[in-house]
Amino acid sequence: MGQGGEPRRGQAHDGELGAAVARAQEGDEAAFAVAYRLVQPGLLGYLRGLVGDEAEDVASDAWLEIARDLGRFRGDGAGFRGWTATIARHRALDLLRRQKVRPRQSVLEQDVLELPAGHDTAEQALEALSTERALALLGLLPRDQREAVLLRVVVGLDAPAAARVLGKRPGAVRTAAYRGLKRLARQFGGGEAGGRPV
Repeated sequence: MGQGGEPRRGQAHDGELGAAVARAQEGDEAAFAVAYRLVQPGLLGYLRGLVGDEAEDVASDAWLEIARDLGRFRGDGAGFRGWTATIARHRALDLLRRQKVRPRQSVLEQDVLELPAGHDTAEQALEALSTERALALLGLLPRDQREAVLLRVVVGLDAPAAARVLGKRPGAVRTAAYRGLKRLARQFGGGEAGGRPV
């Protein structure tokens, strides 16, 4: 659950995603397109946090592997999001190994963000400025915290699913996400990010 008891973005669509994946495994191309539409924005946001401008290329490679291995997947919508994030992470790490560089710090682009339904230009501009600042600060977090925040908030995975993607314990992921969000809150001047680990 997100703050205020509302489901995270990914969790809100898990039922629809699970049904689409099951139909896609039976050969329904339109259902695969639905699964892609539900997963791609968060997956692309996660990859932008890992590899910057190379995210779209890495995502394309990941989706080729996802499509190829779809018949082997077993699980529900939440499991599918975790499975796709794991594949995407492996492709991103492969790229980084080939480049022999550390993950780039980058700003997630507007195309992975959900804009408000009403198109109030002033409101959108203010939101974009604050989002841009938040994403720039996200790039300053240590890698473990950045990945935990991206998986928990952008992709919408719960702690056990994010832990499977990262090969860590759920408690370690909760702690890294909490510390990252707390550091972001301090940077924004919001003081302490109260509560418990996310």
